[in-house]
Amino acid sequence: MTKRRRYGYTKKTKGGAKKTRSRGKLLRTEAWWISVLLAPIKVTWWALVMLWTFSVWVRKKIPHMSSGTKEEVRQKIIWGGLGGAVLLFIFGTITVAWVSKDLPDPDRLTDRKVAQSTKIYDHTGEHLLYEIFTDQRRTVIEYEDIPEQLINAVIATEDTKFYEHKGIRPLSILRAVVFGVFTTKRISGTSTLTQQLVKNAILTNERSILRKIKEAILSIRLEQKYTKKQILKIYFNEIPYGSTNYGVEAASLNYFGKSTNELNLQELATLAGLPKAPSRYLKNKDALKERRDFVLRRMHDEGYITKEEKESAQAEEVTLEQRFDNIRAPHFVLHVKEQLVEMFGENMVNTEGLNVLTTLDWEKQEAAEKAFEEVGQEKLTNAEANNASLVALNPTNGHIVSMVGSADFFNEEIDGQFNVATQGLRQPGSSFKPIVYTAAFEKGYTPSTVLFDVVTNFAASGKDYKPLNYNLKELGPVSMRQALQGSLNIPAVKALYLVGAKKGVDFAERLGYSTLSEGSFGLSLVLGGGEVKLLEHVSAYGVFANEGVRHEAVSIVQVEDRSGDVLYKWKQKRGERVLDKKITATISNVLSDDSARAFAFGTGGVLTLPGRPVAAKTGTTNAYVDAWTVGYTPDLVAGVWAGNTDNTPMKRGYGGSKVAGPIWKAFMTEALKGSPVKGFPNPPENDAKKPALLGSAGGNITLSINNTSGRRATSSTPEHLIVQRTYIQPHSILHYVKKDNPRGPSPKNPSDDPQYTIWETAIQDWITRKKEEEPDWDISFEEPPTEIDDEYSMELQPTLELVYPIKGETIFSRQIDTDVRVGAPRGVAKVSYKIDDAWVGVVREHPFNLNYYAKGLTPGEHTLVVLVEDDVGNRLEERVPFTLMADIEKPSVYWADAPKTISQNKFPRTLFFDHYELDKIKQVTVTGKHNGNTEVIKIIEDFSDLFNNQISFQWKNTPEKGEWLLETEIKLDDGGKHSGPSIKVSIN
Repeated sequence: MTKRRRYGYTKKTKGGAKKTRSRGKLLRTEAWWISVLLAPIKVTWWALVMLWTFSVWVRKKIPHMSSGTKEEVRQKIIWGGLGGAVLLFIFGTITVAWVSKDLPDPDRLTDRKVAQSTKIYDHTGEHLLYEIFTDQRRTVIEYEDIPEQLINAVIATEDTKFYEHKGIRPLSILRAVVFGVFTTKRISGTSTLTQQLVKNAILTNERSILRKIKEAILSIRLEQKYTKKQILKIYFNEIPYGSTNYGVEAASLNYFGKSTNELNLQELATLAGLPKAPSRYLKNKDALKERRDFVLRRMHDEGYITKEEKESAQAEEVTLEQRFDNIRAPHFVLHVKEQLVEMFGENMVNTEGLNVLTTLDWEKQEAAEKAFEEVGQEKLTNAEANNASLVALNPTNGHIVSMVGSADFFNEEIDGQFNVATQGLRQPGSSFKPIVYTAAFEKGYTPSTVLFDVVTNFAASGKDYKPLNYNLKELGPVSMRQALQGSLNIPAVKALYLVGAKKGVDFAERLGYSTLSEGSFGLSLVLGGGEVKLLEHVSAYGVFANEGVRHEAVSIVQVEDRSGDVLYKWKQKRGERVLDKKITATISNVLSDDSARAFAFGTGGVLTLPGRPVAAKTGTTNAYVDAWTVGYTPDLVAGVWAGNTDNTPMKRGYGGSKVAGPIWKAFMTEALKGSPVKGFPNPPENDAKKPALLGSAGGNITLSINNTSGRRATSSTPEHLIVQRTYIQPHSILHYVKKDNPRGPSPKNPSDDPQYTIWETAIQDWITRKKEEEPDWDISFEEPPTEIDDEYSMELQPTLELVYPIKGETIFSRQIDTDVRVGAPRGVAKVSYKIDDAWVGVVREHPFNLNYYAKGLTPGEHTLVVLVEDDVGNRLEERVPFTLMADIEKPSVYWADAPKTISQNKFPRTLFFDHYELDKIKQVTVTGKHNGNTEVIKIIEDFSDLFNNQISFQWKNTPEKGEWLLETEIKLDDGGKHSGPSIKVSIN
């Protein structure tokens, strides 16, 4: 307890004895304030001396003036200067007095004040995510116990002139002012160690000229009051080292588990560098290591350690460990804390009892953590991966609604505290392609623009660059829509060439990417050659979701002090429009077009959500190192990265759709549950004039053709037989457009483009090979047909009578066997059957009945469609509604085109299964029975390598001749198992 007396202070010491501060010391304190107030007088005195000198110089240096004129000029200078000096004195006195009135007493520097914990909440204020505890860990260390190398490290890094200055370095301050006024650079390193002590232990981290003035005055006073050793002792006992650690000894005990004088060189360097930005360095070990290595480098530069000592310490791993208790959404919380420290300083965040409202949506955070627990763990294990990250934003305002920075925050083996979402730099693979295609759409290209997917060596400069598609196939002419949704690499590289590699980077930066400008990726950029942050990647997709308006990612909504006064409040902003609505409507339409990706990935996969439009894209990098899925609805955008912390490859075949995709889908499904279904805006019509941009690649003509006869269709041709066939010229798009002005005039000399000949040669080579491999194809480079279709009339229509099932009938078995009576004047060629919108069978022989087991059909109302056709396509259709009342089918496999007889010389033999709900099947065991013996033929556990969407396996050992019964047993992910179908095979 401290009391003020007339002639001094009386203060209780630790032992209880009273200690009186002398009146002389008080007088010295008062004298300091007098010296502060006299500072303007000193400044004014020197100003007057300089003024008088200048007036004398003026009088001597202007000879052409008369003596009277010289004296007149001299008098004006003197009196004007005197007036200015008086004003300077008055202004300086008032300024210093005003600034000094609120300065704390430097004699009470080490007084402890009662700290209060800062609380961080979700966006409702109902869920407490973390409390930065009030208990401050402090362990006082004497100057004699501070390791010499720790002192050297701090001085070398922070203040090499510490023993020479008197609290401030005027020239450093002047340099910072000059740079601040005349350049956009911010100069660091202008604060002395004493100033840093004042800033961290006495004043706030407020960025203002007033605070800087206060800091300078107190720094000078501290240098007058204390010796350099005392200042160092106070510094090492008062500076915050992150979390609740105040002073170097508390930090050493907490982070390393030992006293400061037991630390080795790399540990001392780590502690020395920590106070600059504790929250940032504790969250990012890479940044902490970089800071530690910088400290060691400075110690070497200043001669405190040898080169060998520096290199040896830099080669060691950072061993600092931070501990957390009772923390929820930990990566998000630390992301928020780092921003709070930037706004208010470490001391205020750790001790001033702030109440922080964040953007986190706790229900969506739970959905993210649930997706990791229920889906992510299994997918990562199967993929031989150990880490993943997810971040989700509200695209309409940039609010971060959920964040999982790693698969396990507390797992040191995967560096779990490292936040991949905000700090990790990873190659995005094909998930970056939508950025490039959107840039192409903005430039004037369209989703219907045709690019030739043929192997091309883009080596215009002489260095080979020959990208291949993931399936090593060539599809020939494809639209940009198909190329993007099918994730084809070759057309993507062509799209970036049309955009321009540098312009592609500029376009990406407009969407918020900050990590691409310094790289030199060339055309590989579109395939994910650059490294991006997950948060920025998701935010860029958020621009598409928000119809072209970009919002910075936001995590803090409001900050209050302990009294409830609002220190900061986020306000909704209009955002920055970086894309036209028509462009974002176009890319959203493409990315949500599930049918456009069907040729490569099928439909209804991980990039779809039940009953809800969604736009999404996966990505996988070379050797399966990184797996991505990013997608959005109009009000939620989320991205998932998966892989290994050390950048080692995952199991081959496990990419974005098999690892990141299921986590993303599980999160989006749960996070959007119960929210209104919103669609994307309709895309603009393709208003391009050039055929090259309309989908026919600059070709001659598009005709309606009878797909059966190959003749030109007429009004009598059945509609179901009519196809639109394009007859195109064998040229790339560079033949028809200038790449930087696709809607402008066609190029007079296309070969002027350095890539033109390369693309043309690749196309001609592909056409030659294609004609040899497949003589019949839909897109033709031949002359269009001239014959007219004339084989259709009403008299030739087939007849149909459906005996079973009849309309409205209830069927109690999944085995559906029809009974039909059909006929046609030209003869019945086939009867096709469809249930709802899915084809279930085509029968080409009498009596044309369907025998179909409806394995995946849900109980309830359905429609059977029966379609009778003759040899030229005359047809008759009937629709029969019925109700299925049968138990739900279990996940299983079914023999596909299994032979009834196999010769021994045909072994090894590959057999195939169709499947139902394959994602729920863990294992399929195939056994063979023959002459009373049973043997296991194959145990199938890996379903990643499907052929035509079928499971394949080899019957390797040549079996004995005779009848074999092949049986299957299905084991499910939930632990259940059941017998599957069996077949009889005769071996001869």
